[in-house]
Formats: sequence, C-alpha cells, structure tokens
Amino acid sequence: MKNYEKYRPGYFVPPMRTDEMEWPKKDHIEKAPAWCSVDLRDGNQALIVPMSLEEKLEFFQYLVKLGFKEIEVGFPAASETEYDFLRKLIEEDLIPDDVTVQVLTQSRKHIIDKTFQALKGAKRAIVHLYNSTSFAQRQQVFRASEKEVIKIATDGAKLMNKYAEKYPETKFQFEYSPESFTGTEMEFARDICNAVIDIWQPTPDNKVIINLPATVEMSLPHVFANQIEYMCKTLHCRENVIVSLHPHNDRGTGVADAELGLLAGGDRIEGTLFGNGERTGNVDIITLAMNMFTHGVDPKLDFSNMPEVVEVYEKCTGMTVNPRQPYGGELVFAAFSGSHQDAISKGMKWRKEKDPTRWTVPYLPVDPHDVGREYDGDVIRINSQSGKGGVAYILEHNFGFIIPKAMMSEVGYMMKDISDKHHEELPPEEIYEAFAREYVNDFSPIDITDATFSHFSSTKSEDDDSVSVKMRVDICGQIYNLEAEGNGRLDAVSNALKKTEYHFDYKFITYTEHAISADSNSKAAAYVCIADKEENLYWGVGTHADIILASVNALVSALNRMNKKIHFVK
Repeated sequence: MKNYEKYRPGYFVPPMRTDEMEWPKKDHIEKAPAWCSVDLRDGNQALIVPMSLEEKLEFFQYLVKLGFKEIEVGFPAASETEYDFLRKLIEEDLIPDDVTVQVLTQSRKHIIDKTFQALKGAKRAIVHLYNSTSFAQRQQVFRASEKEVIKIATDGAKLMNKYAEKYPETKFQFEYSPESFTGTEMEFARDICNAVIDIWQPTPDNKVIINLPATVEMSLPHVFANQIEYMCKTLHCRENVIVSLHPHNDRGTGVADAELGLLAGGDRIEGTLFGNGERTGNVDIITLAMNMFTHGVDPKLDFSNMPEVVEVYEKCTGMTVNPRQPYGGELVFAAFSGSHQDAISKGMKWRKEKDPTRWTVPYLPVDPHDVGREYDGDVIRINSQSGKGGVAYILEHNFGFIIPKAMMSEVGYMMKDISDKHHEELPPEEIYEAFAREYVNDFSPIDITDATFSHFSSTKSEDDDSVSVKMRVDICGQIYNLEAEGNGRLDAVSNALKKTEYHFDYKFITYTEHAISADSNSKAAAYVCIADKEENLYWGVGTHADIILASVNALVSALNRMNKKIHFVK
C-alpha cells in the first residue's frame, strides 16, 4: 500500500472562495429534478452481453411506465442495433407524446449526419453532443490545445443547427457535455460551455441542456457541488439553460454528488436504475428518487412496486440486484438483530396506536408498503442473532398469537436454538410450526375431552368467580368422570384433577387470553403459566372457538409440558 504515494488529489477547485458558495446553506432538496434515464445507452454499453432489440424495447416501455419523460435510447451512429431500435420506436409510433427520446453523438460530421437521419420522423428529440475536455485527455489522448478542443465542440454545435433545419417536423432540443468535466479546469469548462451556448442561442421555449458529467468521480462530493455552483453562476443565458448532472460512482459517492449538485443549482439528473454503468456505475436514480420520497418530496417517478422493478431490470440486463441495495434489495428491510427487531415491533405498535399518518418507525427509513413490500417476511426475519421481540412480532402479525411478555424470552431462545443448530434462517411458517408443536393444544398424556362449567351458588356476591365443573378426562388412556368446585374455572379443573390418584403439585402464575383475529368466527387463544414446587415455569397455549375451552386447553398443555420434566405419578 506504499503505492499511495504516487497519487494526488486529481480535481480542479473552482476559482471561488468556499464561503461564497450558497449550496451549504441549504439542508434539503425541495423538488424533484428532471430525470433522464440512460439505461439503454450508458447502462447498456456496460453490460457483458448488451441488450437485444427486444430487450431494449421491453426496458424502454417499462421506463415509460415508471414515469421517465426523457430516455436516452442509444448512440445510433455507432451501432446498427441502436439505429434499428430508434427507427422501430419512431416508425411504429412507440414513443408516447409526453416522452422525449435522447440520442448521443460525437462532434464529427458523418456521425452527426447519421444521428439526424436516425431521428427522421420523431416528434421531439434531444440530441446530445459531447467531447472530452479534461486536462489529462487533452494532454495525453488528443494532444490538443484548449482552443483546438473548443473548436471541436463549436464545430459540432454549428452542424447541429444546420441539420435541425433539414428536419422541421421534429422539435429538437440540444444538449452539450464537456466529458470528464470533473477533470477539467473550471475556467476552461465554463468557456467551452459558453461557446456552445452562444452558438445555440437558447430561448425560454427552447432551452439548452448543459450536462456536467462526473465521468470519473475524482473528488469529495462537496468539491463537485462547488464546481456545479461555479458553473451555474458563470454560464451564459442561465435562465434558458438546464444544468444537468451525470455522476458516476468511482468513489462510491455518486448519490452524494448528485444530491449536493442539486443543492448547488442542478436542474436535471442523468442516471440508471440501480446504478448500472461502466466501471462502478452511474448514479442510481432509484436511490436518489426514494431519498427524496423519504423526505416528503414527490420524486415524480413510480417505484411503488419495487419487486417488479427488480424483476424487469434483472430480466432485461442480466444483472442482479444486491440483497443490500438501497430500497430495492431483498434484505434492505430485514432485521435479524434482536434489538432492532424489538425497536421495529414497538415502533409499529406505537404508530398504529398513536399516529398512523406519519412514518417514524425506528430502523426503517421508508414504509415497506410504499415500495410494494410486506411487513410479514420482509421486515422481521429470524435467525440465531434474533431476539424475543422479533419472534413475538412474527407470531402476532403472521398468525395472530399475542404471546405474553413474560413468555417472550422462553420462546425467543427456543427459536434461536433451532436456527443455530440448523445454521439457517427460520421462515414464519417454521416459527409457527415450532411454536405450535411445543406449546399449543398438547393433549398427551392428559386430555380433558369434555368440560361443562356453571356458577354453583346464586347466593354468592357479584364479584365471586366461584364455579363448578363436570368434566371427562383421559390420563394415559384411563377415563375419569370428575366434578369439582373452585375459585374460577381453571381452579375448578385443578381441583377435579386432584380427585384422581395422580399427584398434581403445581400453582398458577398467570393467565391471559385474546381473540386470534377480529372475525366473529375466529378462534380464541389462552396462555397459562404454572410453576412446580421448585419454581420452574411451564407455559401452555390453548386455542378453541370457545374461550373457556381454550383456557382449559392451555392448562392441559402446560401440565403436559410439565409432565415431560416431572412425570406425574399415582
């Protein structure tokens, strides 16, 4: 790693004092920029196997569905597939009236000529002219002076004016990119852009797009923002110029570049879904748009069905979306940590009870429902790192069991142990099966097959819960018909059991009950905790359409779990 010594910060700071910049005074983006998808050009050229014409058409139509109004469809003069694709869109009238296609061209006469031929018959089009302007490219690749590089740009700009006149049926908008803008001296970037603007003479009805690409991300994001603000303050006809940003992600801060660039005056973003692009990729439009969404800004793009976005993207590009990709990844909402699960569970409950109009749930910057994901199976996921709160959340939200707080730790540790032994995540169905197998309606060796309860004395006070029970019980295959009284139905059952020759030595600790769902025909769930003489606790869960019988089932389940450790004897 001593090789770090051969590197130097390779960016050009604009000739402005940092304290003169306005963008640091802003703390949020107020509105969505104009979006231009470059998936079909910049994204496509980065694929190991570029998209076929059919795949490009499917992707184009899906980009339209998402709400993109500007889509760069290719470099028609450089590829027959891209030329044919553009012609298909135009000749088969596949471009909606509110969508503008964009094409890329170098500043060469034969390329510009073929580009305009490819656009013949289009209602509207953006023609995107570019040439590289960076110090390194001028010095090492072109070996050209600043004056010679400016001439390349202005010659192309003049040709585009002439060609546009040949196709009056199309409303053209022109765009210019000083490629490798971030490696260009700011005064030179300003001069070459202004030279092009002066040729195109933008008006309020026909604005020019000046696209400032971080072709190679070279600086900290705040330096890029300074560069953008400098350009915004020094461009000619700024009121008639749309400043577009095209950040790449070489340093992993493409989204930050874009966000600070918008604060610094950018009006438009060129990027791709999930950041697909050369090297480390383009800026990810999904992340940018959803970041705005989570700050209460309408992004003007529809990512409400993120699973579908992922499906179409992967199908058309052959790429895969990382499970931790912001907003779209399979695991971005998944909480395995016990403390995270507990906070999310409590936050969900608080929101439901206190303020369902606002989203403030801990650890979840966006409501999964807003991107087509579900709480069940997407948010709380159980493995050996999970805690009691997560397991309780799964049982309640997936299956309706609101297990008592005192029971949560025991159930949580049981699930952690299962996951740890199998070295795998437990899906909700397996969690429920393990819970039911261990706790719910365990009728062996004790099974109360019938029980009838009644208040046995009308002379008791209203607060007295004294009841009598007549019940039939099967213990290890032997049938008993029993009657007893008690202070409550479970006490009466216990007193009846003690009339058998078996020695039942336990005491009640707690009892709770609830309906499993809000339906009138739903089952009830009851939870009983008993303790043996050594204060060991045994939980049982009972379910039944009748809450009274559910409570009996819960007691029987607790007794049978106790019997597994302390066998009842005659």
